[in-house]
Amino acid sequence: YISTNNMGDSIVSADVEQCHLSLGNRIGSSFAMQSPVAAPESELSADEVAFIFSFNSRVDIMRARRVCTAWRDAAKQTLVPLSDFVVNSVRFYNAMRVMSTALPNLQQLSIRRLGKGHKYIEGENPEEERDLCTQHDTTHDINFITKFKKLRVLHIYRAPLNGGYPAFFEFPLLQKLTIMSCGDLRVDLHMLKGLPSLKELVLNSNPQCTGNLICLIALKDALELVTIGHCDKVQGNFMDLAGFLRLKQLNLMYTTVIGDIQDIHDGDFPALEQLFLPPTVHGGHGYEFQLISDVPHLMHTAHHLLQRTPMLFSDAKWSLAFGWSLSRESPDWYARDEGNGSPSPPFRLRFIKAGSRLGWSWCSLCYHSCEINWLDPEPSCDDCETYEEDLRSIEQCIDFYRGYHQPPNELDYRRLCEG
Repeated sequence: YISTNNMGDSIVSADVEQCHLSLGNRIGSSFAMQSPVAAPESELSADEVAFIFSFNSRVDIMRARRVCTAWRDAAKQTLVPLSDFVVNSVRFYNAMRVMSTALPNLQQLSIRRLGKGHKYIEGENPEEERDLCTQHDTTHDINFITKFKKLRVLHIYRAPLNGGYPAFFEFPLLQKLTIMSCGDLRVDLHMLKGLPSLKELVLNSNPQCTGNLICLIALKDALELVTIGHCDKVQGNFMDLAGFLRLKQLNLMYTTVIGDIQDIHDGDFPALEQLFLPPTVHGGHGYEFQLISDVPHLMHTAHHLLQRTPMLFSDAKWSLAFGWSLSRESPDWYARDEGNGSPSPPFRLRFIKAGSRLGWSWCSLCYHSCEINWLDPEPSCDDCETYEEDLRSIEQCIDFYRGYHQPPNELDYRRLCEG
């Protein structure tokens, strides 16, 4: 039984009885079938009531706390089950504000737009132009979210925020942080040191996001996933994260991060399962080579990484060799012969797989390919049939540049074009 004797025993609302039944049915307890009025000697402690509440939804707990003072106090101790509470209107903002006191052990929260004519209070160093555009909007405080000390998941998406908000980075138990499409929200990577338990970090399309990757060293023992995309003010060397023992996914596309995949050694990134790097990294997606002679060594590096972690790169990016090509600034580059419809020079790269055998080749825009440079030895007889079938299909593209394992020099190319 749960005592509610401080409410009086004359009138019990239908909402309270329904709340009793709802909570009891959810956890299979018999207390809900009893009268709301119970003997004092059978009263459960606040910890026991909080434990019972923890099996129920946020909405049910908020309703149940209205039953009596004891339940209200128990709600404050309840660890609310993980479920997304989305603040996307003034109504839900007001609910969040109430819960910061009534249900402070909320574990998951999403902050979004509040609706036309509403914004959050400006943070530190706000964008002045943005402030002028919204000066007549109704302002709402957001700093009280620090009361949610047990918060484990925080999503911020297209929220009307302007400036820096240290309050977002003061959650010692937070495990997942996502900030997306917040154009005026100032985030610096050094602020993340206030989130020592953070496992997953996603920062995407935040032009005011700044900082150096080395700042993440404070989270070295916790981070498992890092995605920083379309944040071109984020800098550093991706190899600064090589010692992160738990890091499984690293995506730094559309940042200005630098580095060289040839610097990855066997002991680096021991748990890494997926890797996406920008073209500013030597060997990143869309990287442009300055010399044809630089390519073989990088191909062997990529091959070694694939042997260590076969699914390290996505299939789409891998098959096109991550968009690697020869730079127009290279002394080896020359223009296409436009005179007689000859194919363009083979300045793009692709990986090739025949059976289980991996190789690579140079190719033109229309996949007129040079000869294959094999990375694996010829397969055993068990794989011969599949290998030979795949190879016949691949060799159909080796026509114009047959006999060349790398792009011909400009003189040889012109001769080929002349027929």
